[in-house]
Amino acid sequence: MQLSLLPHRKAIAATAIVFLASAAILYAMDRPPICECGTVKLWHGVVQSSENSQHLTDWYSPSHFTHGLIMVFLAWLLWDKWRLFGGAPARWALPIAVVVEAAWEIVENTPMVIDRYREVTISWGYAGDSMVNSLADIGWMIVGFLVAARIPWWASVGIALFFEAFTAWAIRDNLTLNVLMLFWPLEAVRQWQGMA
Repeated sequence: MQLSLLPHRKAIAATAIVFLASAAILYAMDRPPICECGTVKLWHGVVQSSENSQHLTDWYSPSHFTHGLIMVFLAWLLWDKWRLFGGAPARWALPIAVVVEAAWEIVENTPMVIDRYREVTISWGYAGDSMVNSLADIGWMIVGFLVAARIPWWASVGIALFFEAFTAWAIRDNLTLNVLMLFWPLEAVRQWQGMA
């Protein structure tokens, strides 16, 4: 990819504002600031537990990193391939990507989506994310975006495939399966995931 997606100062400031606004919205939604267990862990690796999606990193952090890789691909399509933004600098792609990721984190923590996860995915006891986890997820997307903006496209594809394969092997879930089960649940996949 030839275009520069690395943000300048104004884009970094816009990214910070979106990040803080998403924190305020999550707080207004009464999302718990931290795990109700009272601690903040760097890593929590038990998917089927009340502490899943409550700490800084978990088995779903690689999928948020992959969101960043995907956002760089979309930025390339929009700015370079399709030239949809005319002369607007591509360095605004990061704050736009953060808006999209923050919107997902907000929607993901609505009662409707929490209930949907409980109904059709392996996250039977899912109660939504803590604010720490949601903000860390946005942070992982930013890291993925910044990495993808600096490496060749084929390296981004390799990283994404590795994360998908590794998490499918480790926990029988990944970004692809999560999207599939959220929108087109398959009983065979759910049974396979339940064997973990």
